Amino acid sequence: MSVYQQITTKKSEGIKQFAVLIDPDKSSIEKIEKLCMLAIDSGVDYIFVGGSLLTNGNLPNCIRRIKYACNLPVVLFPGNGNQIDAQADAILFLSLISGRNPELLIGKHVVSAPIIREKNLEAISTGYMLIESGRPTTALYMSNTLPIPSDKPDIAACTAMAGELLGMKMIFMDAGSGATFPVNEQMIHAVRKSVEIPLIVGGGINTPEKAASACRAGADMIVVGNSLESDPGIIKEIADAVKTINVS
Repeated sequence: MSVYQQITTKKSEGIKQFAVLIDPDKSSIEKIEKLCMLAIDSGVDYIFVGGSLLTNGNLPNCIRRIKYACNLPVVLFPGNGNQIDAQADAILFLSLISGRNPELLIGKHVVSAPIIREKNLEAISTGYMLIESGRPTTALYMSNTLPIPSDKPDIAACTAMAGELLGMKMIFMDAGSGATFPVNEQMIHAVRKSVEIPLIVGGGINTPEKAASACRAGADMIVVGNSLESDPGIIKEIADAVKTINVS
């Protein structure tokens, strides 16, 4: 079963999903192995790998260590077109539909598409939406775009709807790494009502309560990364919160 089939099957069954994001630039071998062990013990569904920069060329080794440490699906969450590795199980083929930078809507994709095809990677076309989070984030700076204002759920809903009508297979709403606050419930709910495809939410989710709130509002999957750098043990708490939503 492909990664996308796993995601859609769980969505159709009403099962909320949890992905841990590992940044190769910020993760030693020891830290990767610890995160993988915690992920397995906690019932995490996927390991996402990527970052806005990646400066040390550690992506291939990072994926290799994850594959060695666990059997969870590894999904590339690329910050640029160079973050492609055949060891991964799939790649989110992101189009920044919240912005107006043509390079991140289609330009970079023209360069990376033949590489993805040559490596036989499962590509999941994903409408990527940056949401205002209370502070400038690396993703905003690197993308040279403005986020969708956090108090404009109607704009977010229509943007997601456009992404679905353009053929995107998923929507990813991201407050960004180090966000002051996560995507709010009203906006998640509005987007959930506007599309049928899977909805991923990340950024600023650093407590079990915020994870549960996003799931109740309509997120099919939550992604947690930055908060794990200081407190890896929160994986278990967040996973338990997501499971609570699944059985409620």
